[in-house]
Amino acid sequence: MSFSTVGVIGAGTMGHGIAHVCAMAGQRVILFDIDQPRVDAGLRKITANLDKGVDKGKVTLENRDAALARIGLSTSLRDLAGCDIVVEAVPENLSLKQDLFRELDALLARDAVLATNTSSLSVAVIASVLGDPSRVIGAHFFNPVHIMTLLEIVVHTGTRNDVVERTQAWGQQIGKECITVRDFPGFATSRLGVCIGMEAIRMVEQGVASAEDIDKAMVLGYRHPVGPLRLTDLVGLDVRLAIGDYLARELGNPAFQPPELMRRMVAEGKLGQKAGQGFYGW
Repeated sequence: MSFSTVGVIGAGTMGHGIAHVCAMAGQRVILFDIDQPRVDAGLRKITANLDKGVDKGKVTLENRDAALARIGLSTSLRDLAGCDIVVEAVPENLSLKQDLFRELDALLARDAVLATNTSSLSVAVIASVLGDPSRVIGAHFFNPVHIMTLLEIVVHTGTRNDVVERTQAWGQQIGKECITVRDFPGFATSRLGVCIGMEAIRMVEQGVASAEDIDKAMVLGYRHPVGPLRLTDLVGLDVRLAIGDYLARELGNPAFQPPELMRRMVAEGKLGQKAGQGFYGW
């Protein structure tokens, strides 16, 4: 049932986090990106996060070193040929994901699983270009992956039962609490989270309250661990704008339509934490 070798495509924010938790769970990991500087940067981030765990007494030196030893770096997709599961964590671009999965479909063993970390795109549409779409499943992780416990498993109508069962078992093996949802626009998490986020931005736009006070209302009043505007900064305004446009179109619901304030901020390069400025200064 379990996966012993995991391929992760994309060494950025989500990809290096997925590699981190898999290596800590005892699995061999191959972390792929398009060039050596990117995979090296991903490994440095994993090392830094493990070192923080050591400093806080949550990770032993032995476990840190063992986890790092399980991670291999690659800039060639061919190195993923022996993986039991490959998780893509590339940008939210449908064509990019489909092209990538076409290559992997021809490369991997027939019983290997292809998982997409998409937060909103249709898993069935991503899988539709493959010779065997039944081995494709959504595995939506949350940032930071090594801290957030949720794994949203997204099942399209053609996903085989054994793929679902193996992915659920894998989620538990890497220490995640799994929920399983149908392949519907926004799934469970993005649909709810983006809706709240867009309304919070509209409230700022209308002058209802400051970003800080709107976030405080949700943290203290509803026990959210982080407010919707700070979360938008962490995810990236450009990323959430694209998801909002997609959900508004697919669901026919104007609640997901990005406010003009958000479009203006993205045009000005105020993308959140990664740009140093969003609703907050970083």
